[in-house]
Amino acid sequence: MVSPFYKTRYGKAYLGDTLNIISSWPDNSINLIFTSPPFALTRKKEYGNEQETKYIQWFLQFIDHFKRILTDDGSLVIEFGGTYLPGSPTRSIYQYDLLCRLVKEYGFFLAQEFFHYNAAVLPSPAEWVCIRRVRTKDSIKVLWWLSKSQFPKANNKEILQPYSKAMLSLIRNGCKTQTRPSGHQISTHFTKDNGGAIPSNVLQFNNTESNSKYLVRCKEANLKPHPARFPKKLPEFFIKFLTEEGDTVFDPFAGSNTTGEAAEDLKRKWLACEIQKNYLETSKFRFE
Repeated sequence: MVSPFYKTRYGKAYLGDTLNIISSWPDNSINLIFTSPPFALTRKKEYGNEQETKYIQWFLQFIDHFKRILTDDGSLVIEFGGTYLPGSPTRSIYQYDLLCRLVKEYGFFLAQEFFHYNAAVLPSPAEWVCIRRVRTKDSIKVLWWLSKSQFPKANNKEILQPYSKAMLSLIRNGCKTQTRPSGHQISTHFTKDNGGAIPSNVLQFNNTESNSKYLVRCKEANLKPHPARFPKKLPEFFIKFLTEEGDTVFDPFAGSNTTGEAAEDLKRKWLACEIQKNYLETSKFRFE
């Protein structure tokens, strides 16, 4: 067993290659794997990423272990960013190829697809969006929610959103039973107060932090923060939705360990792996 790089009340962070670290972990021990692995980008990034032509084979080497350590009602949620083909304003379909293989060859079920919309993202690639003006800004990342069984643990009552003003008015005043043009029947049950609205699978979490505890402490310590952090509300959403207090959450490509911080705040046990020491070192700031 590899010793953790650091521990918190609920979690452990490990430094090193994920495959080596998790090879000795017990079967059926993780309730949720939530991760945003390095994307298959045309240009090499400092945090390490495989090019599109090699990406699928690189990622599939982890899958047997991921499936083994997941509980039977556990989930694997992966965020992928899209990419353009080299020198062309046309898109790669690597994430869709990977999804097909995970379902057809590895036996995962696609529970649902989600789309993370970030309105604050910068326009890129500049060549096609800003210079030639032949494409629009790419503000969506796709998330595949995969599961070992057709009925994974999930409860959308844990992620209810505030009602709109219109819905609050309907709850107060009621509505007439009627049929929409689509044929959908609106009954009096529609006006029942269930504590909040069921969210959609389009998640809008802007990634615009500038003075978070993590960034402030990195600056004070004169250490460079991770360049590709996702907003904390993203793992929070899935941790609330797919786990219960006391369950275990794992991020195999932890980066600055946003997933661990979200799990810690929600009183879930968590495990994280990161291959680059400087990123794991700065991630400690999240737990001070």
